[in-house]
Amino acid sequence: MLPRRRIRRIRKTKPRTLLPALALAVAATAATPTAALATDNSARGQTRGQAVSSGWNDYSCKPSAQHPRPVVLVHGTLGNSVDNWLGFAPYLVQRGYCVFSLDYGQLPAVPFFHGLGAVDESAKQLSAYVDRVLAATGAAKVDMVGHSQGGMMPRYYLKFLGGAPKVNALVGIAPSNHGTTLSGLTKLLDYFPGAGDLIAEGAPGLMDQVVDSDFLRRLNEGGDTVPGVRYTVIATKYDEVATPYQAQFLSGPNVRNVLIQDLCPTDISEHLAIGLTDGLAFHEAVNALDPDHATPTTCASDD
Repeated sequence: MLPRRRIRRIRKTKPRTLLPALALAVAATAATPTAALATDNSARGQTRGQAVSSGWNDYSCKPSAQHPRPVVLVHGTLGNSVDNWLGFAPYLVQRGYCVFSLDYGQLPAVPFFHGLGAVDESAKQLSAYVDRVLAATGAAKVDMVGHSQGGMMPRYYLKFLGGAPKVNALVGIAPSNHGTTLSGLTKLLDYFPGAGDLIAEGAPGLMDQVVDSDFLRRLNEGGDTVPGVRYTVIATKYDEVATPYQAQFLSGPNVRNVLIQDLCPTDISEHLAIGLTDGLAFHEAVNALDPDHATPTTCASDD
């Protein structure tokens, strides 16, 4: 517990100071490793445009009989269409999938770090993107894999924007399905009256993901799922961003909830690693995309 004198100083702090504080907390947890990947990618002379030449975001790609649905990748908060998927997109391409990724939730004058706009507006961007992918590939449906907010936001598209007939499966890797406490940091909002409103005005995608937000109550009211879509959630007990990790799991028919440590107790991936580099999570996601050819995910599946 904080000393009484310290609490008085906190309460005198201007609410506006909480916005950069929370933003830095999220960025330190979620954005820095992604940015490091981007820097490393640039250092090797690679660019975002070159993702196309390797078969990723290649609109001439036609799904095969083995993999008849294109896969749409949905990045997380403070991510983008490339940096979030430097590990998983090539993993899918190597296995014969047509792979596409979008940017969404952009704020003016904030390059590279997206997913900060209102989640319901981001879902509209996803809707338009899915239509573009379906038109380009000729497929009847897509599969989706999303990390963090990207595993939760598509559920709004499925439930409210007519997306269910266009989606076969949604795989959420560390998704914020029922909101997050951000390892308890969101409790700081209680000390700053009006701070939540300020954050919601500047970066509504952050406040939309806080436990018990108006957005999440609307999203989850009446059930977590919609008919006709298969849902998979892949979580890690070491998640420090989408907390508690149990809040990531869904309830309903056609749902499979997976705790990665149940498959490999020695896996220590946290929120970022499970989406960016974890071969076990990648293997389990592919199992969800192609359940007829699924193979057991074990500690040896990290390839």
